[in-house]
Amino acid sequence: MSEASSEVSPRKMGLWMTLALVMGNMVGAGIFLLPASLAIFGGISLVGWVASTVGALLLALVFARLSAVVPATGGPYAYTRRGFGDFAGFLVAWGYWIAILAGNAAIAVAFVGYLGTFVPGLANSPVAAVLTALTAIWGLTWVNAQGVRAVGSVQLVSTIIKFLPLFAIGTIGLLYLQVDHFTPLNLSGDSTFGAITACAALTFWAFQGFESASIPAGHIENPKRTIPRATVLGTLLTGVVYILCMVGVMGILSPAILVDSTAPFADAATSIWGGWAGRAVAAGAVISTLGALNGWILLQAQIPYAAAKDGVFPRLFSRISPKGVPTTGLVVSSVLITILMATNYSQGLVSLFTFMVLLATLSALIPYAFTAMAEIMIYIREPELFRGDRFGRSVLLAGLAFAFAIWAIGGAGQEIVFWGFLLLMAGIPVYVWITWRERDSRSSGGE
Repeated sequence: MSEASSEVSPRKMGLWMTLALVMGNMVGAGIFLLPASLAIFGGISLVGWVASTVGALLLALVFARLSAVVPATGGPYAYTRRGFGDFAGFLVAWGYWIAILAGNAAIAVAFVGYLGTFVPGLANSPVAAVLTALTAIWGLTWVNAQGVRAVGSVQLVSTIIKFLPLFAIGTIGLLYLQVDHFTPLNLSGDSTFGAITACAALTFWAFQGFESASIPAGHIENPKRTIPRATVLGTLLTGVVYILCMVGVMGILSPAILVDSTAPFADAATSIWGGWAGRAVAAGAVISTLGALNGWILLQAQIPYAAAKDGVFPRLFSRISPKGVPTTGLVVSSVLITILMATNYSQGLVSLFTFMVLLATLSALIPYAFTAMAEIMIYIREPELFRGDRFGRSVLLAGLAFAFAIWAIGGAGQEIVFWGFLLLMAGIPVYVWITWRERDSRSSGGE
């Protein structure tokens, strides 16, 4: 597997920095802008949050167990390759890479939405909005190029700061809750089950990142112990924060106001405490989204790096700088994000955010589904790695996690599944080309 520990800086991340990476990657743009995307569903969206929390915990348990027995750089890619082989590993790496690129675009959009509180008109100017978002992306690309310790430090500070506005709305804000904002329960016009499924697909994006600790495994101290603890604890704490905050925001702002808001938490704070509170919360949201974007930019290079080290991604992604950073992956990924945002800049912020969220969710759920089944495959082939754990328990947890992933994929909608499938299939020629190059390389070496 792709162990990078011998090629990177000896200074690694401990439990607190790893926990900050996990929670920082989850608690970012999702919670701060999703209330606007969910407003059309009404109070039933809270049921979707509960469902996605349970699903995230099931998947987190799978990742926690696998990180202990297969502590390799690459997370879902590494586990899938171990269980199913090179081609499945490539598809997961490709799909997960797409998820990160689309997710980073969505986070940058949310950053601009809250920054608009301080720069009037920014959210209504597509060109200015895209240029501002790209400035953040490329600035944090530079930060990541300085090494993993720089990333970890930024994550730790931004994670602490971002919880201040969430704590205010999720606790004190509950005192201003208006029950009539939750009735009727289902505003979407869909069936109860259909609405919950759609909400779960949207809300699950806010949990993407629970696996963050498993991806840069070679950069983490005592990964067999640190990664499982940070993964499960971070997911559980984040789920509690999300549900409390959603109840607070929805209780303060009516669905009619939420649906057009580009800064729901700031608007909620303004409505109960005045303009100063809205600006304070917006500042916290700006820091939060920057922190999340910082952590995800770290991951956008680690996935292609791990796959390239194993020969299932182009070799140029395996190049690292003297600081132990796969800078090629960083730069190429940021270029692709730039293209993605430039070709979609004319959409409104909320519409663009919702599309990117669903595309990122779908692209990540496929690797999650593969990972859940990979645990069973690894258990079947290498039972000694699990040190006497019961096979039935592994099958049950992995099966439930897989079922949730399939259910959430269905909730993304036909259009998103269509585009996600096309993007996934577009990777197959890349794998064929890589295999062809590897064959030619071996042939040349043997002559």
